[in-house]
Amino acid sequence: MSTLTLKDGTEIYYKDWGKGQPLFFHHGWPLSSDDWDAQMLFFLEKGYRVIAHDRRGHGRSEQTPLGHDMDTYASDVDEIVTALELKDVIHIGHSTGGGEVIRYVAQHGKGRVAKAVLISAVTPIMVKNDNNPNGVPISVFDDIRNNTANHRQQFYIDLTFPFYGYNREGAKISEGIQRNWWRQGMSGSIKAHYDCIKAFSETDFTEDLKAVEVPVLVLHGEDDQIVPFETTGKIAATLVKNGKLISYPGFPHGMPTTEAETINKDLLEFFKS
Repeated sequence: MSTLTLKDGTEIYYKDWGKGQPLFFHHGWPLSSDDWDAQMLFFLEKGYRVIAHDRRGHGRSEQTPLGHDMDTYASDVDEIVTALELKDVIHIGHSTGGGEVIRYVAQHGKGRVAKAVLISAVTPIMVKNDNNPNGVPISVFDDIRNNTANHRQQFYIDLTFPFYGYNREGAKISEGIQRNWWRQGMSGSIKAHYDCIKAFSETDFTEDLKAVEVPVLVLHGEDDQIVPFETTGKIAATLVKNGKLISYPGFPHGMPTTEAETINKDLLEFFKS
């Protein structure tokens, strides 16, 4: 089991497999590095070095009550990258992890980052406000907070249905995928998960996106019921200097798992370009 103790004393769990150009994967809320299984194995076999960590308070990392905000998440990544002496890295983030990626690349990644990928990401901002009138109402996130604080055992089961599009007519439901999502979620800290809701919903990544110089690939499902495509991925791709957008009709938020074959193919093409 590989762990790194950060400067503030928090112990972070991470996986680091293989050799070759490093790919650093950043997971979504409230999951862990295990959510990248379909990508870690695939790209390891393609000759890449694959790295993924459990965000502080998530998965097997320390359940610290502090630091559950995007600036700290990005700083944590910087400490891991520095400790592992990673260069020419491609950073790939899903959902909340997409926000973590773009904040890290903008604030810490100069000279170390080759490319970045945002998958079903929360960028540029999710919550509805005066500057984002088409965003998601704060009441939705307040409901997520309430369910996380008071009912997360059941809520984490229920959430898998819209997450993977299993509530759509004709969907082929995998109970194993649902159980794996629940397992990952329940292994993390309720405090970390509760605080992270504010981080993924209210953080504005607009200036981060504008500041990034490296090529950025934006992948988003058009039937994403968790992070709506029209107000996130579609806009984020226009804010980066060197961006490419691929949207997928009918694909859900959890498409790296349910549509791994398609996603991995498009990622590999981008990595090699």
